Amino acid sequence: MIAYPAIDPVAISLGPLQVHWYGLMYVVGFVAAWWLGGRRAARLGLTRDDVSDLLFYAALGVVLGGRLGYALFYGLGQWAGDPLWIFRVWDGGMSFHGGLIGVLLASAWFARKKGLAYFTLTDFVAPLVPIGLGAGRIGNFINHELPGRVTSLPWGMPFPGTAGQPRHPSALYEAVLEGAVLFALLWWVSARPRRRGLVSGVFLIGYGVFRFAVEFVRLPDAQLGFIAFGWLTMGQLLTLPMVAFGLLLVAWSRRQPVDVRLADEGTKKGTNKA
Repeated sequence: MIAYPAIDPVAISLGPLQVHWYGLMYVVGFVAAWWLGGRRAARLGLTRDDVSDLLFYAALGVVLGGRLGYALFYGLGQWAGDPLWIFRVWDGGMSFHGGLIGVLLASAWFARKKGLAYFTLTDFVAPLVPIGLGAGRIGNFINHELPGRVTSLPWGMPFPGTAGQPRHPSALYEAVLEGAVLFALLWWVSARPRRRGLVSGVFLIGYGVFRFAVEFVRLPDAQLGFIAFGWLTMGQLLTLPMVAFGLLLVAWSRRQPVDVRLADEGTKKGTNKA
């Protein structure tokens, strides 16, 4: 068993002002996306200012969609009993799937504004997302959120507030899989010319599979429990349409043109020589 790190969830305190590590993880994610997006912006004829605008709209989508998604998927009863609860974001409660819908809507608006094919833009955006996902999971871990199920494995941790039982550090599993592994996969796939929609499909499948797997060692949300069969969680239920649509998107991409603009410069030169 490994001791749970004693990290204060509050990173900076300036009088009544408190900055939490979880909030800083959002900053890390958006800064990383801005920097990585800037490296590839010229592929789509975009400038760094365009990338900044895109990320601004995406940030609104993440926050608004994430909060509304949490209310609908995980806290509908609480919202019904206290309509103002949805505005108290400091009480916690954000949904990845709601945030994803928000980002997709923001991308649709931006693609139309810039005259880009929708899946050309989402193929550009998809590799920028995982670092933020990984950072967010680290923020969950520091906040003592997303406790895992009891385990006898040597890296089990006594999660705060759970009677000292060693548990899976499920947030760290997700940080590695949804963050590092998914980023490496998408960055590698998107470095070469790919058919439109392929990168987006790989993102949906990769995230869905990783999230579905980790949910087996993560405690279900206390207010919901298991949704069906004594093991299916809300997180798993929400990933199923993601994986299904990702598979359809990969199949659809086989009939789409190769989007040479979404390749690294070195790869495009090599392709031209061939």
